[in-house]
Amino acid sequence: MIYLLEDDPHILNFVEYALKNSGFEVKCFDKPSIFWKELDIKRPDLLLLDIMLPEEDGLSILSKLRAQSEFKSLPVILLTAKGTEYDKVIGLDSGADDYVTKPFSMMELIARIKALIRRSEFPEKAKEFSVGPLYVNPKKHIVKADGREVALTFKEFELLCLLIESPGTVYTRDDILSRIWGFKFDGESRTVDVHIRTLRTKLGPSGELIETVRGVGYKIGG
Repeated sequence: MIYLLEDDPHILNFVEYALKNSGFEVKCFDKPSIFWKELDIKRPDLLLLDIMLPEEDGLSILSKLRAQSEFKSLPVILLTAKGTEYDKVIGLDSGADDYVTKPFSMMELIARIKALIRRSEFPEKAKEFSVGPLYVNPKKHIVKADGREVALTFKEFELLCLLIESPGTVYTRDDILSRIWGFKFDGESRTVDVHIRTLRTKLGPSGELIETVRGVGYKIGG
């Protein structure tokens, strides 16, 4: 079940129609108050969340969701008319797993939804990984940097696991997009750079372990 919280009736109807034709169950809401009431009844598999909403903005809603243990790992994709890198960073920092800038391609949105749901359903891995002061336990979904526990979004966590599982391996942006998002972008790959930047910030000094290999991609140590 996908929940869509969007106040623009044209976008709401268009996305609902496209998702249902792609085999998804969808419930749509044009006001946060209605959304909150339904959330008390049933937890969705994924939330499509507009930022500019009446009553309460999407980032505030996202912050409240992430503060509740039941919804801490709920996959969330932001739908936003704001397309600057700053706005994307704010959205990711607030706990979003992905974002789509309006106007968007429905094929791309559906691909992102499928990839995010697929990865959220993958069984967790049993191994633990450590590189210097950075520790990751995929099974327990624990990340510690310099002795402190760090809260990451689902995508940030998956990205960190990819890098730390193979220290020294350099992953191109296309590699990361394919492995973490499940598909490739046509050209623009700033999504990876934005996620790397927010991940480094959250890890503090340990974020320096994520190295940029100029002209190629990213790696951890090695």
